[in-house]
Amino acid sequence: MPVVANSIKFGTDGWRGIIGDEFTFERLALVAPVAAKVLFNTYYSAVGSRTIIVGYDRRFMAEDFARAVADTVSAVGFDVLLSETFAPTPAFSWAAKQLNALGALVITASHNPGTYLGLKVKGSFGGSVPPEVTKEIEALLSEGVPPTTTPGKQEKFDPWPSYTEALERKVDIAKIREAIASGKLTLFADVMHGAAAGGLPRLLGDQVKEINSERDPLFGGGAPEPLPKYLSRLFEVIKTHGETDKSGLTVGLVFDGDCDRIAAVDKEANFLSSQVLIPILIDHLTLRRGFKGEIVKTVSGSDLMPLVAALHNLSVFETAVGYKYIADRMLTAEVLLGGEESGGIGYGSHIPERDALLSALYVLEAIVESGLDLGEYYRHLQEQTGFSSAYDRVDLPLASMEVRSRLLQQLQTQPLTEIAGKAVIDCQTIDGYKYRLADKSWLMIRFSGTEPVLRLYCEAPTLEQVHQTLAWAKHWAE
Repeated sequence: MPVVANSIKFGTDGWRGIIGDEFTFERLALVAPVAAKVLFNTYYSAVGSRTIIVGYDRRFMAEDFARAVADTVSAVGFDVLLSETFAPTPAFSWAAKQLNALGALVITASHNPGTYLGLKVKGSFGGSVPPEVTKEIEALLSEGVPPTTTPGKQEKFDPWPSYTEALERKVDIAKIREAIASGKLTLFADVMHGAAAGGLPRLLGDQVKEINSERDPLFGGGAPEPLPKYLSRLFEVIKTHGETDKSGLTVGLVFDGDCDRIAAVDKEANFLSSQVLIPILIDHLTLRRGFKGEIVKTVSGSDLMPLVAALHNLSVFETAVGYKYIADRMLTAEVLLGGEESGGIGYGSHIPERDALLSALYVLEAIVESGLDLGEYYRHLQEQTGFSSAYDRVDLPLASMEVRSRLLQQLQTQPLTEIAGKAVIDCQTIDGYKYRLADKSWLMIRFSGTEPVLRLYCEAPTLEQVHQTLAWAKHWAE
């Protein structure tokens, strides 16, 4: 197998690499036609279609890489609908399903730093293809796809209108617009220089206050990931607003680089991850919209999720970490909502895909219809369930893959019986090692599959206990 083909590996959601090093025009020209061929051959392909959607985000040269994908895919006989502008990744997943295409090839590196770009492969059903499909793409890279004497057609399209119209139909859009126009709700949207830019103004009007909406391929020197360390500007803006306007509801919504992950900031400038938003969404969609179905959560999700689900007599299905496992479940079961702790949330009534703009609309609808600030809503759910907790996560770099192997072997051969002075009462191994402790807290130890990184997750009654447990885990690893 040629070295260039052998070096291309798909991760949990696509192939990513550093621009000009791992991610190049040469490698993309090899991958894209093979991906199109595999999409054509998969069992869920749109019958009779030979159309591939090609889209992109706002990263460095993303539109140029997208044009290269369109050219190489059409050269091997497939018709191409090439986006005329950047858009959220879920907009291209929606287009694949709505336009009866074979699937979508999206140029994006999601939440990675600006030096990265990548390719996501979406199926005709409107979500990420499963691992067996990306493995088949990898296996066929050495063969390639020869050009045809009758290349496919190329056309441009705007993915935004159909996508936003679909989202508008899913919420009481008029009620949200009226709340913003009347001053009852002040909405800040930190789009992190990414593909969500312009999305909420399109849906809700020009009174949406966007932050970091200009294109910046270096993302201000950080990464377009909805984490507190990248949100100093949003925190400052909300605090300043609160000093001058104490009336009405205030919320900040945060979107990652390709708009498939979400977080929020309440009126007190507290960061709210999807560990907080998912319980609120479960309650709102069940209580006010009458939705039914299963709740799908990853093993790293908060214990508040099943407690709120129980309030509404909803069943809960738990998966390994990674939205692909949630999407698989959405294709085979009646699902109300599926979500992961890193911000990806999807809905059974939509497509089996994380969609941050739809989540944003549901969050806003919950605020407007309940009259509660997000922080107040979260505290209300804690009171209802009798459950109060704090959560944090640490990604710990390891010295090498050998260190990773030694730690993993230690967990397998010397099971932990005590953590931070607390007895271990149970251990789940769905994905990594999740230890439930005597004080009703839990610690999850999980290794990256591709790099020497240890991921540590903890939920405990107080933030102090969370930090104590994580400090213990870091010490154990070192």
